[in-house]
Amino acid sequence: MFLGPPTRPLPRAGGLVRYDAGVTTGRVFRRTSIADPPVAIEAHGSTILAADGHEYLDAAGGAIVVNVGHGRREIAAVMADQAGRLAYAHGSAFTTEPLEAYAREVAVHLPFDDPAIYPVSGGSEAIETALKLARAYHLARGETERWIVYARWGSYHGNTLGALDLSGRKPLRRPYEGWLGRFRHVSAAYPYRADLTGSDSLGSVDALAAELDRAFEAAGPGTVAAFVAEPIVGATLAAVVPPNGYWPAIVDVCRRHGVLLIADEVMTGFGRTGRWFALDHWGVRPDILVAAKGASSGYWPFGFVAASDEVHSTVTGGSGFVHGFTYSHAPVGAAVAREVLRILETESLVEASATKGERLRSLATAAFGDHPAVGEIRGRGLLVGIELVADRATREPFPRAARVTEAVVRAARERGLLVYSGTGNANGIDGDTILLGPPFVITDAELERVATVLAEAIEVATAAGAEVATDPKVRT
Repeated sequence: MFLGPPTRPLPRAGGLVRYDAGVTTGRVFRRTSIADPPVAIEAHGSTILAADGHEYLDAAGGAIVVNVGHGRREIAAVMADQAGRLAYAHGSAFTTEPLEAYAREVAVHLPFDDPAIYPVSGGSEAIETALKLARAYHLARGETERWIVYARWGSYHGNTLGALDLSGRKPLRRPYEGWLGRFRHVSAAYPYRADLTGSDSLGSVDALAAELDRAFEAAGPGTVAAFVAEPIVGATLAAVVPPNGYWPAIVDVCRRHGVLLIADEVMTGFGRTGRWFALDHWGVRPDILVAAKGASSGYWPFGFVAASDEVHSTVTGGSGFVHGFTYSHAPVGAAVAREVLRILETESLVEASATKGERLRSLATAAFGDHPAVGEIRGRGLLVGIELVADRATREPFPRAARVTEAVVRAARERGLLVYSGTGNANGIDGDTILLGPPFVITDAELERVATVLAEAIEVATAAGAEVATDPKVRT
């Protein structure tokens, strides 16, 4: 949707940024496959403005990152103030006031008693930190044989080699399989695809808990260090909520085997699912929690690992934690995260995520819930997933060759709507999902637009995808 030329230049120290729709691109090693991507120049609320005058409703919050909204000048002011006073002090030599204050203030929302946080630059770094922390904990206790870590198929934990190996997202693993294999996997808690051929999924709490118990037993007593999982699966399976009773049962298995539970709340944390953290839906307390994305709402590369007092005191009381990054414990990152935390609290945005998420699912169900290509609409809070299928009755996915997800994303973008996509969820190759995760400040009118435009995009994309799906030359 073209809305005419932009009217508001962005202020910047030393003058004004000029809009230039003719920006030359091509020397950046881009993540996108778009031949000539739009140049984003400004954003506010739930809207991103491009240099050519097009506006986009950001129903994905970037990569399910932006929770307090784009263009918050108060965050920019805090960032500039902290950078002007102290931009960098190495974490091995100093602590800083914003970091100490943030650790105190975020602690009241974490599912621990007396937690300690280890700040880093993002989710992948946080996962790597959590893995090493789990190992350090067992070493401090003299359990030197505990090195095995389990995760689940259908999971995503990051793109560094360790985090990628931990992940069960097969399309991302495939190019690098020769470098992977250190970590082990059990079935996804994925009721919609439970027991279907090739899905690596189970839907029964008893079956899932029994499988994990058998895996720990088979690994050998005293050899498993940790189990890592997303409380509600985000990017890979699109907002899959486990069956009721799953998390208490999994905690029980971990405790009986002396295995640390690491909750990956990178995508689900800081209100995304309508609670401060997704495990709060089940009253479950992990040993280690990983956070990023919404912790700083995209305003600064920031994440952290939170450890229970037991884990922290054991590690620091032993030989210490041999680990670190150049940009860990960043004072500017802590200042930004602290301001994001203040906004979430004072504007009751976690509660807004819960109520607006219910509204979005209701609108989506009304707009396209009966569409023959929509298998399931699911999620909690403003984390809403849509699974697309070639056949609703059998749950058969579209073949990968149909590229249905890409077509939905393209059709939505052409209509001024940004959504987040996923592939391979059905069997590691086929399967298409759309994930919605807009800022918590999204208006009701914008929620209505998300549902309406996405319905149009699904109709356009799946009509073309159905033609491919019925072509015997593309069936595998």
